[in-house]
Amino acid sequence: MPKYVMWGTYCQDVLEKRAPYRQAHLDGLAKQKESGVLVTIGPTTDVTKVFGIYEAEDEAIVRQLVEADPYWQNGIWTEYSVQEWIQAF
Repeated sequence: MPKYVMWGTYCQDVLEKRAPYRQAHLDGLAKQKESGVLVTIGPTTDVTKVFGIYEAEDEAIVRQLVEADPYWQNGIWTEYSVQEWIQAF
């Protein structure tokens, strides 16, 4: 199954602004992980970017998951890109 890399950008003051949405965000990610579509996801150490790896039938599924996330819907993630990735090793 194809793998996809997602890079996104966080809003300013993310640590404060994400608080109301954090649990719903984490719960959704846990479900994605359990289903096998989410390989890994997390912020950069400076909490300006988010990086994720997904395994899905196609890019549209990954975009659907990102755009259904409370962080996207509430402006915590301000932009994102998805690219198919070839895992060489």
